[in-house]
Amino acid sequence: MATTRTANAHWEGPLTSGRGTVSLDSSKLGTYDVTWPARSEEPNGKTSPEELIAAAHSTCYSMALSHGLAGAGTPPEKVDTKAEVTFQPGEGITGIHLTVRASVPGLSAADFEKAAQDAKTGCPVSKALTGTKITLDAALV
Repeated sequence: MATTRTANAHWEGPLTSGRGTVSLDSSKLGTYDVTWPARSEEPNGKTSPEELIAAAHSTCYSMALSHGLAGAGTPPEKVDTKAEVTFQPGEGITGIHLTVRASVPGLSAADFEKAAQDAKTGCPVSKALTGTKITLDAALV
């Protein structure tokens, strides 16, 4: 069964001095402030499209890795994933680096690396971002 999720953005003013909000409408979890400086300089309590992509990618990747490991008979005890999305003004998103640390009893480092790489290419968010270089640092803990 397909699902659709909804978020809405509102912007006022020019790019560099304007401001806006993004609301997570499906979950009703909140509305967050966005500005150009939060995107191109320091966040200062505001979010950016890149931070939202990082949240989506780290979550999706963790779920895909957990699913793959469980399907292979080695369910993880825990999976912690950090996604770092690099934004270069004038160029756009230039890369995403995933760092994953997982506890998977009975799994070799080589088998974990294969599962981690499979999850990187199989995660639906990774697939949606195919035009972006995605790198991975994966290790068992």
